[in-house]
Amino acid sequence: MKQLGVIITDKGSKFAVSGTPAASRAQVDAAIKDLKRDKKYAKATHNIWAVLLDSGPLKADDGESGAGMVIVRMLEREGLYNHLVVVTRWYGGKHLGGDRFRHVGDAVRTYLNQL
Repeated sequence: MKQLGVIITDKGSKFAVSGTPAASRAQVDAAIKDLKRDKKYAKATHNIWAVLLDSGPLKADDGESGAGMVIVRMLEREGLYNHLVVVTRWYGGKHLGGDRFRHVGDAVRTYLNQL
């Protein structure tokens, strides 16, 4: 899994982005499990992810309601199928409101620009 590490900080919250090819739910689950082997990622507040499979999109908000759909839309726009993208957030103690969605989008954009 390609990890870009922490790329955005705002009011104490930190956002990282990771990704890897994944063509099935089993591969997605294995990649998430692999990412969480790193204790830093396992202890994160949210690991938000999405992937476009041939059978349709899969996503998980991990408590950050609506954030997985932000990733799905960006993957659809790019036409990037069978590639899992995970945005990790460590909560910094202050609510970000709608800015959290902008940060998720910025993290995904940063990852996509690295492909």
